[in-house]
Amino acid sequence: MSGLRTNPAVSVVMAAYNGAALIGETLDSLWAQIFTDFEVIVVDDCSTDDTLAVLRACPDPRLRVIAADRNVGPVRSRNRAFAEARGRYIAGLDQDDICLPNRLERQVAYLDAHPDIALVAASAAILEDGAVTSSIKSPVTTPRLVEWLLWIENPLVWSTVMLRRDRVSPAVEFTRPDYLYAEDFDLYHRMARRGGIARIDDPLLLYRKHGAGASQLYAETMSSNAMRVLAESYAAEGFDDAEVGAKLIIEHLMRAVPVYDRATFERLGRTIGALQAHFIATREVDAESLRMIRWESALRWGRVVRAGLKAGTIGLMAAMAVRPDHLGLGYSSMEELLGSRLIGGARTAVRKGRAA
Repeated sequence: MSGLRTNPAVSVVMAAYNGAALIGETLDSLWAQIFTDFEVIVVDDCSTDDTLAVLRACPDPRLRVIAADRNVGPVRSRNRAFAEARGRYIAGLDQDDICLPNRLERQVAYLDAHPDIALVAASAAILEDGAVTSSIKSPVTTPRLVEWLLWIENPLVWSTVMLRRDRVSPAVEFTRPDYLYAEDFDLYHRMARRGGIARIDDPLLLYRKHGAGASQLYAETMSSNAMRVLAESYAAEGFDDAEVGAKLIIEHLMRAVPVYDRATFERLGRTIGALQAHFIATREVDAESLRMIRWESALRWGRVVRAGLKAGTIGLMAAMAVRPDHLGLGYSSMEELLGSRLIGGARTAVRKGRAA
């Protein structure tokens, strides 16, 4: 197929900035797709390297390059690409990630077969220093599990997302700049209100992980805006302490900060238990999804327990006593808990020694 149709099935939207070293490989992964009825819209956000030259040198007619007049950041650049999109499906992709050849084919087939699903993502393998490793996210999902996980974390990788353009509300921006670094998380929550959210569990993308860690500003901004997203969703579900609950979830589940003390540990347990009970009571949850929801929640609770034990902020008795309904300890064995407690005891002794 030539890819010159007026209205292609898929529009791939991308914001580019100083990506000359990697964006060519990303585009090549699109030209290698089995499914060919798509366009690619890239907005170059005033790059200071050769990104624009690399883009303009590409001969494939399916690529549409927009050179911005001024630097506005990735969210607004992505929104501009979305505004130019003609496809019925919108696929997200960052300038340094690599699509596997069957990505678009699998996702188009899934959305065609499931009209109730507003957005479908996929599993992603991690590419770091030339080595590929499996994703650490849940290996098997159902749409209900993905929806539940959105309440306690971000289970999706932006570069794997494909959504129905007609499910994006025309009254709200595609991705909102006010939610910088959590704009994708915000979009998923909004899309969940307009249809199901699903994930293809086979890896369809190589997610490029860079060695340089995120700056403190990035981490704080992301956490703050993700907390706003969760607080808004919890409030919409009728929770009175939405902001308090969102802060606990962001801090101790998404950021994996050890609980500060037993009181915080107990509040977090009550919050997760209440969220899960409400979710199950207000949705049609099939038996398989229910089993997965409880198991994945138990795994995360087990991590909270081990982190608190290792930090020395909770003791083994508290870890065993605070067991909200359906929040077991996942894979955590008694030996692992004892080992974590020993580490926590040693760290506590060191801190006391320094204080003395």
